[in-house]
Amino acid sequence: MQQLISDLQAAQVGEIRLNEKLAPYTTWKIGGPADLLIVPVSKEAIAASIRILVRHQVPWTVIGRGSNLLVADKGIRGAVIKLGDTLETLRFDGTTVYAGASYSFIKLSVLAAKAGLTGLEFAGGIPGSVGGAVYMNAGAHGSDVSRILKQAEVILDSGEIVTMQADDLRYAYRHSVLHTLPGIVTEAVFELVEGDRKEIAGAMAAYRDRRLRTQPLQLACAGSVFRNPQGGFAAKLIEEAGLKGKRVGGAEVSELHANFIVNTGNATAVDVLTLIEEIQQIVLDKYGISLVPEVLVVGER
Repeated sequence: MQQLISDLQAAQVGEIRLNEKLAPYTTWKIGGPADLLIVPVSKEAIAASIRILVRHQVPWTVIGRGSNLLVADKGIRGAVIKLGDTLETLRFDGTTVYAGASYSFIKLSVLAAKAGLTGLEFAGGIPGSVGGAVYMNAGAHGSDVSRILKQAEVILDSGEIVTMQADDLRYAYRHSVLHTLPGIVTEAVFELVEGDRKEIAGAMAAYRDRRLRTQPLQLACAGSVFRNPQGGFAAKLIEEAGLKGKRVGGAEVSELHANFIVNTGNATAVDVLTLIEEIQQIVLDKYGISLVPEVLVVGER
């Protein structure tokens, strides 16, 4: 480990921390420590970090804003690359938008609306970063990233920086090729359309009001836990099964939105995973439908 740290320091990749607790870096506020946390200072530093980690045969995981992510209680062995504000960039060029991976997906949607550009309204209630949204093909209200993404810049596990077109990402529902091809999104290019500012603002306001009424935004959570089954809604199935308010330890099915699991203050990853499994079993027994989590679980259980 000492030689690895020395190599990272020699490459001046950025901040390096040992045994760093990861709970503060996730929206669920859950998770054990990382053996090594790296906060790179640039895209080149990310690429250099990956090359060094691969050379030392140390596994690595990337974290953006920490939404849609459950870190195991024992933490993550190897290294965690935390994307910082060096990738929090944004540039408009007509209807084309260039957004850094660390940029807030919600803030991006708001600024696009103010610019009179339509296509990102669905993102107004999706927590997390642009990079995470590209990775997950995030979506809501009948739209998703695949409909507006033009291309993405990605650092592969070889340390090579490549440009991937939207088709290269092989998008499906809450899925991209990056789930199986290790890589880190550093920038996304979206192609939007000029629209009516009042209509765009009206749609954004309606989505925002609905979100405030129906989602437990004041509590630590990670967004929707399960994918919607074909032709239906996970939240409806969970609610009809009488599971709102169901608890395991400090984890609870939200009383506001049944597809949210909230941390009431002292939840562990085991609490959340146990609750997920119980929900799945009850819904399967009642309706014969297998709910598939869309939350990414990482680390040592």
